[in-house]
Amino acid sequence: MLAALTAPGRVSDRAARSPAELALRAGLLIRAPILVSCGIGLWFSLRFEPGRGLYAAALAAMLLATWGARRLLLLADAGRMPWDRAEILRLATLAAALALSGFLAAGLRLHMVAAPVMDYRYYGPVEGRVVQIDRSARDRMRVTLDRVVLRDTAPERTPRRVRLSLPPGAALPATSARVMLTAHLGPPPPPAEPGAFDFRRNAFFAGLGAVGHTRTPLLTVEPPPPRLLDGTAIRLRLSQAMQDRIGGQAGAVASALVTGDRSGIAEATNQVMRDSNLYHIVSISGLHMTMLAAFVYAALRLGLAAAQGLGPGVLGAALSGAPVHKLAALAALAAATLYLWVSGGGVPTERAWVMVAVMLAAVLLDRRAISLRTLAVAALAILYLAPEALVTPGFQMSFAATAALILLFPAWSRGAQRLPWVVRGVALLVISSLIAGLATAPLAAAHFNRSAQYGIVANLLVVPVMGSVVMPAGVVAALLAPLGLAGPALWVMGLGTRWMLWVAEAVAGWGGSVLAVPAPDWRVLPLAGTGVALWLFSLQGGALATRWLGRLAALLLPGAAALLWAASPRPDILISPDAAAVGILTPAGRALSKPGAAFVADSWLRADGDTAAAAE
Repeated sequence: MLAALTAPGRVSDRAARSPAELALRAGLLIRAPILVSCGIGLWFSLRFEPGRGLYAAALAAMLLATWGARRLLLLADAGRMPWDRAEILRLATLAAALALSGFLAAGLRLHMVAAPVMDYRYYGPVEGRVVQIDRSARDRMRVTLDRVVLRDTAPERTPRRVRLSLPPGAALPATSARVMLTAHLGPPPPPAEPGAFDFRRNAFFAGLGAVGHTRTPLLTVEPPPPRLLDGTAIRLRLSQAMQDRIGGQAGAVASALVTGDRSGIAEATNQVMRDSNLYHIVSISGLHMTMLAAFVYAALRLGLAAAQGLGPGVLGAALSGAPVHKLAALAALAAATLYLWVSGGGVPTERAWVMVAVMLAAVLLDRRAISLRTLAVAALAILYLAPEALVTPGFQMSFAATAALILLFPAWSRGAQRLPWVVRGVALLVISSLIAGLATAPLAAAHFNRSAQYGIVANLLVVPVMGSVVMPAGVVAALLAPLGLAGPALWVMGLGTRWMLWVAEAVAGWGGSVLAVPAPDWRVLPLAGTGVALWLFSLQGGALATRWLGRLAALLLPGAAALLWAASPRPDILISPDAAAVGILTPAGRALSKPGAAFVADSWLRADGDTAAAAE
């Protein structure tokens, strides 16, 4: 089915009317992620698990639609149907097939990750293998265990993975070691209210069947098996070395940017980063991966091109006629893969790697690296491999920012030639920060119920420094570290992270820096997303009237979504999932029945657009 979305250029009149050419002319490839997302979104909106009959019907309908698209092409080719009508019907059937494929992909993913989920409380011995060590949002070290054994619990009821918070100061185990401890376990918590962030669903797709905490030290019952490279051990050692060398919170932030280890960042630093809308900086995402790959690609391509210009010689002869842009792309892909490994390979980092890998693959295949088609291929890869990513803030914000930048790129390319080359790179970083901030601001407000009023200013001051100083210095430090010469590069990196912290503290200190935003109605994001989708549909292909109709709807639907958001009432009464707390909405704010259940109560207050904390 997706083979009809890409193909070489036309060779003959018949080839020009092939499935691939028709799809390309109609812009079906850039629209395919939207159609697949519709099917995935439908699956996640269901309040029940579809049975085998529904899946079988969806599969049959998808195959029938795919066959029908091919049949329509044959009818038109035989002259039994006008080409225009056949093309419209064919694109409609392919659109239905893509949506159904998204629905089926979500169902398949569910069954692939299905594992026992604890539906009871447990206290007792826990034994398992350490697979991950990280830090929670509440600044607690956590370990994730697999191959779990619980006392008096049958294997079929034992979760595949559990995550445990450790007491302050606890010694961290080695990755892959088998440990034993005494812990409290329970099921992952459900949403604080209908429509709120669903940690239980997120945990299910991550393979977590239980979460809990321990107050006892971990006992190693079996050391990790010997292996050549221990990624977690290397990451923690590298993190500690960077923190020691740079020092203070600047070192902790630098460590987070390179290794993904945020354990050294104080909660006060996290708070000012949130208030200034810079918190995304300390969480490795597409921004970091793109900056690293872009620096490696640009530096190596420039260096190889300069080496080619040296003329006769060993290096010049070896590189004579070599495609330096492809060599640079291969090196950038290797650097991005190494970055993925060193940083621990979290889900956002993996998603960022896929995006970068697709763009670099486009360079290797002599295609445009920065285009909506490249972005569409990356989106399709992620949606089919992990359909649950669609409903996460990271996926939505990453692709919104990237799409906005790609749409801006042609205008930038035309105007950039008028700028001196010295300021061209910095100007690109500044404009990119502005566009990305504007594209993601509504999504950030909807998901996190807060809007950093001066966040765009903070990002304009920080992101260019991060792209031109911090990340390049980190790459140079990594290259020089085996020689013991990383000191100067780390010093430069520390200057950049200190600037980032200074900007964050300054912006967070401005009056009214944070605006609380009430949670939107559940229909707001789908409505706005439909408007954006119609706008993308109107960019290419179709009659003029159809394109203008799509653009009009693209303006009206987000506007209607904004009005619906502004008029969305908050529930008068909220009851926590365990019935431990009740919140009643009053003219003065939400009154809580008791000071307990702080996490749930804080979630309610944030969704109300209230900046107060539950403890207040």
